[in-house]
Amino acid sequence: MKTKRSLLLCLSLIGAALLLCPQWNAMARGKKGKKVEVDPAVKKLPFWNPSLPFDKRVDDLIGRLTIEEKTGLLIAGAKGIPRLGIPPYHYWNECLHGVARSGIATVFPQAIGMAAMWDDAFLNKIADVISTEARAKYNDYQRKGKMGRYQGLTFWTPNINIFRDPRWGRGQETYGEDPFLAGRLAIAFIRGLQGDDPKYLKTCACAKHFAVHSGPEPARHVFDAKPSEKDFHETYLPQFEAAVREGRVQAVMGAYNRLYGVPCCASDLLLKKILRGEWKFDGHVVSDCGAIRDIWRKHKVAKTAAEATAMAIKAGCDVNCGKTYPAIPEAVEKGFLSEKDVDNALRHALMIRFKLGMFDPPEMVPWSKVRISENDSPAHKKLALEAARKSIVLLKNDGALPLDIAKIKTIAVIGPNADNVPVLLGNYHGAPSKSVKILDGIRNACADKVKILYAEGCPLATERGGADAALAESAPKALEAAKAADVVVFVGGLAPKIEGEEMRRIRLDGFLGGDRTKIELPAVQTKLLEKLKAVGKPIVFVNCSGSAVAMPVDLLDAVLQAWYPGQAGGTAVADVIFGKYNPAGRIPVTFYKSTKDLSPFDDYSMKNRTYKFFAGKPLFAFGHGLSYTKFKYSGGKPGKNAVAADGTIKLLVSISNTGGRDGEEVVQIYAKPAESAQDDPKKMLVAFKRVAVPAGKTVEVPFEIPVKRIALWNPESKRMAVKPGEYTLEIGAASDDIRLTGDIVIK
Repeated sequence: MKTKRSLLLCLSLIGAALLLCPQWNAMARGKKGKKVEVDPAVKKLPFWNPSLPFDKRVDDLIGRLTIEEKTGLLIAGAKGIPRLGIPPYHYWNECLHGVARSGIATVFPQAIGMAAMWDDAFLNKIADVISTEARAKYNDYQRKGKMGRYQGLTFWTPNINIFRDPRWGRGQETYGEDPFLAGRLAIAFIRGLQGDDPKYLKTCACAKHFAVHSGPEPARHVFDAKPSEKDFHETYLPQFEAAVREGRVQAVMGAYNRLYGVPCCASDLLLKKILRGEWKFDGHVVSDCGAIRDIWRKHKVAKTAAEATAMAIKAGCDVNCGKTYPAIPEAVEKGFLSEKDVDNALRHALMIRFKLGMFDPPEMVPWSKVRISENDSPAHKKLALEAARKSIVLLKNDGALPLDIAKIKTIAVIGPNADNVPVLLGNYHGAPSKSVKILDGIRNACADKVKILYAEGCPLATERGGADAALAESAPKALEAAKAADVVVFVGGLAPKIEGEEMRRIRLDGFLGGDRTKIELPAVQTKLLEKLKAVGKPIVFVNCSGSAVAMPVDLLDAVLQAWYPGQAGGTAVADVIFGKYNPAGRIPVTFYKSTKDLSPFDDYSMKNRTYKFFAGKPLFAFGHGLSYTKFKYSGGKPGKNAVAADGTIKLLVSISNTGGRDGEEVVQIYAKPAESAQDDPKKMLVAFKRVAVPAGKTVEVPFEIPVKRIALWNPESKRMAVKPGEYTLEIGAASDDIRLTGDIVIK
């Protein structure tokens, strides 16, 4: 009896140890948590030995696999190998602006809103919080034996495609139109996700979609991007290079489309020559979902799944999100692919799992200590509110803002986005435990001091010709509210349900397949604003959108660009409206006046696009954003007039807050060549800093700018190079609001 009790005690201790060691517990479980018997001798194999280098362990594991087992490990939903104790693993997870599609999580502003903060240090802090919640969830899933989609540590973010055209529905996922800004923000986000441990990654980030990919959405599986060599290297590649070389991103996702006639996921140019050759990328490449199937089904550059598989793997696409790589054995058998090619792909795919600590005892992996209690914490909620505040851009203010609660009796809150939760969240979002709608944020701020009248007023958009009928039904209540109020707050714009990723069912006027066919504010909203203007009350327009909107500014006394602001969006918007928070966001994209200002959507030439090349006058320029205070610039002269092409430009800019409120200023520096070729950019962003300046105080802002940031494509040498000559450095608050200039000569 005593022996039996001892045996039971030992078994209990072993069971408890397994529960406390999530990875090793998982190793003995199948996909749905079902236990799998593992030969104890397996754990003595070299690939299980945590004292060996990762590369030795990976090679040992590969050498023990059959071709069928290798195949199973190269699909996004990687299969387990019970005989070796290898659990299943799903590479697909999302955390664009918070852990997504995986239950409760803190939801930050959509990526375009985080870009509008122009604050890479703060973005790094957000990414660190996201990765903490990611680890907390992963560790909890492991304890429960769950290893499905959205339960792993490989996160397919950030999206660093250039937002070259405001019609693109997925532009909301990006960091805007400028390669330098996108690159600096990508580096910050990637480092925050991947952590700072010298051996183990906290999570794995993934730069996507490589490359030259930004719509149209309905054609993404079939179009062939053919940018000029100059545009390719100056606009579409720099942010990816920054992510790889400086961010040390551990995954890159290939795009759906073709580039110069070759599918991106099978492109030797992209994956071999540039990514692994020039940039020395040492991570893994994953296909966008279904992109390998597109190689033969849509692009028709291969005849079968086996041929498409061979093309992708030989080019350097390691993991397939889709159902095409199961053709690997057939491709090897028919000679399309060698097993060595398969091993190379598998080496990259498995290495990330080792770097994440999935084959080591949890006590060796510092991130295994993160508990589920660290998800959705009060500190994280506070950070989401701060991020939402920092993302808001004051585009126009004719003295209407901030509103003084003491002087206002009634506010009419009108518009289709006022009483709406999904508009806070954007796409690729998590589920906040609590969210504050904009209407509720205004009500909470006013408490019982101000009467709030609410009316939806109109839908977001209608089918062609349907605006008048929609207004006849919904506008009267809104107009009645406006007449009874001292001020109107109109909360409109767009929403994730009408702009986004490949939305085939959208048939509204101005929208197609997730994209927009025109950038003007939907007609039904414009017509309602015209009616509200006729009432004669001040109108504050809160624009929620993931992209630039050509709005009727003449009808509006103030405009806030709120983006899709995350779970705390309502509180943040109210804080800005009532002056509790002084806005300092800046738009990371150009707001054009009209669709007529745009080049053809499917033309990937950068001519007449973005602040660098646009020949007209924008509605709001790249980098624009106002404040409730005023700033004065001084200093800013280069330390040396002549600088070598591999040197550094040093500047010291003084920012004085001459107003009566504490505030933040985003100092932007642009380089402008004295002489340039016709297709060269008019100017280039080369540095920026967001700084806090108390009222009546002056802050010194130092800059050290590597000259290489001014590099352009040299068609003769076939590389990026700095052109010698004279340049003007423009220092200001926006691309069109330059306060200081200084001349330099590049030797």
